[in-house]
Amino acid sequence: MDADLGSAMNWSPEWLQEWTPEGLEASTNPHLNPNFLQNHELQPFCMPLTSTGPLLSDRRRWTPARDPQILHAVETVGFNSYVENPCICPWKQVQHNINQTPAYYFYNNQVPESPTESDEESLHVVPKKYRKVAIKYSKRGLEGFNFSSYNQTMFAGLEPDIPSAYCNSMIQVLYFLEPIRCLVQNHLCQKEFCLACELGFLFHMFDFSGGDPCQARNVLRAFRNIPDAKALGLILSNHEERTGKAKIGRLIQRWNRFILLQLHQETQEQESESVIGKLFGSEVENRSLCVCGKETVRSPLTLLFNMRYPEHNSQAETIKEYDFAEILKKSICLEQSSQAWCDNCENYQPTVHTRSIRHLPDVLALNCEVNSAKEAEFWKVQAEYAFNKAMQKAAMEASSMGGIGCGTQAEDQRHVWIPATLKMSISKNQELEIMSWPESEELSAAEEGEGASLYDLVVTVPHILDGKAGNLVAHIKVGETYHQRKVGVAQQQWYLFNDFLVEPIDKTEAVQFDVSWKVPAILYYTKRNYHTKYDLHIKRPVDASVMHTEASLTQRKTDATFMPLMDNEMLQDGDLVGLDAEFVMLRQEETELRSDGTKSTIKPSYMSVARITCVRVQGPNKGIPFIDDYISTQEQVVDYLTQYSGIRPGDLDAKISSKHLTTLKSTYLKLRFLIDSGVCFIGHGLQNDFRVINLMVPKDQVVDTVQLFRLPHKRMISLKFLAWYFLGLNIQRETHDSTEDACTALQLYEKYLDLFFGSGNNYVMKVLYELYDKGFQLKWKIPDLDMSRPLMY
Repeated sequence: MDADLGSAMNWSPEWLQEWTPEGLEASTNPHLNPNFLQNHELQPFCMPLTSTGPLLSDRRRWTPARDPQILHAVETVGFNSYVENPCICPWKQVQHNINQTPAYYFYNNQVPESPTESDEESLHVVPKKYRKVAIKYSKRGLEGFNFSSYNQTMFAGLEPDIPSAYCNSMIQVLYFLEPIRCLVQNHLCQKEFCLACELGFLFHMFDFSGGDPCQARNVLRAFRNIPDAKALGLILSNHEERTGKAKIGRLIQRWNRFILLQLHQETQEQESESVIGKLFGSEVENRSLCVCGKETVRSPLTLLFNMRYPEHNSQAETIKEYDFAEILKKSICLEQSSQAWCDNCENYQPTVHTRSIRHLPDVLALNCEVNSAKEAEFWKVQAEYAFNKAMQKAAMEASSMGGIGCGTQAEDQRHVWIPATLKMSISKNQELEIMSWPESEELSAAEEGEGASLYDLVVTVPHILDGKAGNLVAHIKVGETYHQRKVGVAQQQWYLFNDFLVEPIDKTEAVQFDVSWKVPAILYYTKRNYHTKYDLHIKRPVDASVMHTEASLTQRKTDATFMPLMDNEMLQDGDLVGLDAEFVMLRQEETELRSDGTKSTIKPSYMSVARITCVRVQGPNKGIPFIDDYISTQEQVVDYLTQYSGIRPGDLDAKISSKHLTTLKSTYLKLRFLIDSGVCFIGHGLQNDFRVINLMVPKDQVVDTVQLFRLPHKRMISLKFLAWYFLGLNIQRETHDSTEDACTALQLYEKYLDLFFGSGNNYVMKVLYELYDKGFQLKWKIPDLDMSRPLMY
């Protein structure tokens, strides 16, 4: 014990002696020393705090701050992490100052990488809602994780724990552009990996989610199988995702260009006029002038523009003040020189390139290109100029009003450079004119007659510098039509979308960019009232034709394991269907071992659906499947999980499989048709099945036997145990079979109805308590008996 601390509390040596390990038990136990409480008058239990310094107990609570040099050198092999000792202090020792701020504060808020600062410079606090969110998995998966604490709105968030989920923010952006939402939901083609189709399916889930989180699983699956995405480096490797070394700020800007071009190509085949081209397309004229005097003119369709910033040669050179509209104009009407091939000279020659715009788009998409320290510094300085101007203006206004309210509104303009509204037009001499405009004002009739338009900022996508790679979020101005559908109120509101975290924000927050931790990546401006020019009705739902049998992908003769629905069997609203699905593993689970010996899931295993079976519930063909599709996959399977799925190597290979092999899209459309028809699905553990298939099914269309035979807050019981206990069946002996499991779930549902309608709810609860008692007695293992009759009921 520290001598100075002991003297400060005026402890006498005699008093201390009783508190030594040898005298502790006798002195503190009233049974061994009856005079203890009287002699010491409760002093040991009510010691006065005489020191204002830190307590010794703080040494146990506080952990030392992680040195950035160590954090950046960590290498992970399997489940273990290693780092070379930087020799800051001896092995098994740490430097610690008890007077410092608790280390966990810095560790959770530090930003190790920034375009403007190095690791050694000051750390920046990232607001909690902007940090990368993570799902905490329990032994039962997602059960118990409270998504609603992250999203109190009616808009769906997106889960991040799937490959290439860095583009979640831009998927949300596309959904909240009404013409795109309607375009992709009306699009349906035969192409297996079509992003427009998959976005349409996902946006359909968004429409009916009611605020529950969704996954972009099938969208990103199609995305990973598009050759152009791979060629552009948009597919993150497992190493890049695991280590967080990808430069996602640049990546999302390349993805922005890719997705617009991809949707333009996929949808224009079915449309007489490309909606993407009409929305984003700008008619530009590119001129290239060689030193020999030869001029080349091209007129391509441009879907977005990259921001360009003035060069400044040295750090000592003062950065000039620019208006955002001025920089935007120079970025659109670009002038630059480079070496280019000249057909006249038959050589590469210095060439001057100029670009002029002939037609303004309805949606102005901008890549901010703040990818270096110079660009970040330029943005920061321009924001400071704008803030100083706002403060001066506020001071002048306050002075004229006697000093009332000076700087109150101007403070909101800190870190703000971009305007909320722009006025844009093309003059008679084909010159582009851009200027900032008050958001609340409209154009005059004369200005509209001259072709001027107002563009409102509706999207900002920043790169949040928090951790190694950081994360991407989106600020989106959600329009009236979305609020009308979700909450029945016509309004506009800015929201923050950070994966499954969704939160309303003030409009000022959407345009504030403190580049030390929040770097602008993408901006979208839309022409005011632009959506009135587009057809916003969903006209092409999935129809019954998708239920017809399609040719199997298998090149060999297949075994008949199902019988398609006849015309007189077509399912309608309220009809029942038994369903089960089997899965294979594409990525192993990643866990870490805590210091207390417990394990924590960093990333869950990534599954892919391999077989989907739907069986009839009624009629002469009851129990016979009408869908039994094996799903082909282009991705590497790391584990077929044969013991649990019944899928064997080769079953999903079209060259050697003997199964009815189809594409995921083909089977997905069948299930979508059944859902849209109002069919009710019966199965065991359907929540997980629909989650992996990537379907949003209304709760009143799902009957899950895992929930029917479960007491509140108790463990879920396996289908195998329930089948033995209630039906006397010994299923899943060697492996699982989706047809057997679906039929067993149907029998359990019928058994539940017999119990409920035969004896009432009280009797059902009695049966369930007996079920759990028996399960705990047997440790939920079925006796090694061949039961041919129901065990208990």
